[in-house]
Amino acid sequence: MNSANMLTTIPQQKQPGFLALICLVASLGGLLFGFDTAVISGTVSQVEALFNLSKLQVGWFTSSALLGCILGAMVAGTLGDRFGRKPVLLAAALFFFLSALGSAIPPTFEFLIAARILGGIGVGAASVLAPMLISEFSPARIRGRLVALYQLSIVIGILFAYGSNWLLLRFADARTAVSFVDSIWQKIMVDEVWRAMFGTEMIPAALFFFLLLLIPESPRWLIQAGRREQGLNILARISGYEPALQQTAEIETAVHKEPGKLAELLQPGLRRALLVGVALSFFGQLTGINVVIYYGPTILQETGLQIGSALQYQVALGAINLVFTVIALLLIDRLGRRPLLLGGMAAVVVMLALAGVLFAIPGIPPLLIVIVLAADVACLALSICAVIWVLTPEIFPNRIRGRAMSIATLTNWSTNALSAYLFPWYVMQFGMHTGFFTFAAICLLATLLFWRWVPETRGKSLEEIEQFWQNTA
Repeated sequence: MNSANMLTTIPQQKQPGFLALICLVASLGGLLFGFDTAVISGTVSQVEALFNLSKLQVGWFTSSALLGCILGAMVAGTLGDRFGRKPVLLAAALFFFLSALGSAIPPTFEFLIAARILGGIGVGAASVLAPMLISEFSPARIRGRLVALYQLSIVIGILFAYGSNWLLLRFADARTAVSFVDSIWQKIMVDEVWRAMFGTEMIPAALFFFLLLLIPESPRWLIQAGRREQGLNILARISGYEPALQQTAEIETAVHKEPGKLAELLQPGLRRALLVGVALSFFGQLTGINVVIYYGPTILQETGLQIGSALQYQVALGAINLVFTVIALLLIDRLGRRPLLLGGMAAVVVMLALAGVLFAIPGIPPLLIVIVLAADVACLALSICAVIWVLTPEIFPNRIRGRAMSIATLTNWSTNALSAYLFPWYVMQFGMHTGFFTFAAICLLATLLFWRWVPETRGKSLEEIEQFWQNTA
């Protein structure tokens, strides 16, 4: 294509709303991420009773999707580099839909596990590629805020799952006023309402799939694949023609540079960066936040609450998580990463220890425990839950960021799966109070390590952060 023809087809001015549409669609991957991981919280006790599960089987039911997450995260980056971000995200959306359908109609426990693993593959793939897609479309000056939108979408998805679980249970409890002619609908919506809880995800999954068809492929991937004009066209619609030309040249220069080797992370300096990234992911999953997400109603039932009230309080915890996530995103560039991380984690240690004390005392009012758990969720949302997704990508050099992030992501999902699998067995053996005391001890250790290892990155360019690691070698 000659330059004259290019000028007639490539926009000269940026198109308002184009970037917003792309980020909105990609962030739906985060919403599904949050929904899929949280929806299980309202189903645990019902599935346990229906299939007569042991506590280890309950752990397997809860963590099975996380096994899929590990698999999805492992292959998403490679597939996304080979086939593009959009096709893999479309496959993830399809997996979301099929998982929701399969989880709503399983004839056996084994079928349900297979459906949950399939959904987990979609979650794992989306957790890698959806924020990557946003970052590769976003101008540098607003990239941080737009990528943070993905974390906010996860929290919104969690809240949606809690809300739909509670509303469906209320609907099922009113079954005396409801009569379905079709016995299948009676079974799904009333008699075994956990099926409807899972099936609800089909709606946002289908929406995600069809909206993905409306947005283009990543311009960076297109240029890297040799489709320069297509990539330039998309960048021009976001930034205007002249800035798009400059961005395209920068991308082409970066593409032709020799990629860094992962072994660099084992060298002095960067070895500490790897340690920080892995530690954030490892300890971030041992703070108890995911146990509250997965087993919240079960934990609250230990206080004497009925399942309906437990789900209602779970919605409140989700709302608190959302509010304090928004606050964290507003503060993280003003106060810095370290103050939020260290101050929040210190408060988490206190809240977890207090929860352990309350669970150890018979007859404690359930509302008091709910208040302490709410404070714990608020502190976690303000600290590590927000910081981890901002800080981890910042600490790795550009040339190996993707592969280094894969290591951190694998650590994240693996630790998440292990804690979700063992929690029911652990509290059955040693008591709920011991579970919270254990989390408190782990968070105390994490706080001390973060104080020693984690640098402040606020206001620093990625190159300055990389130079910092080299200076500490």
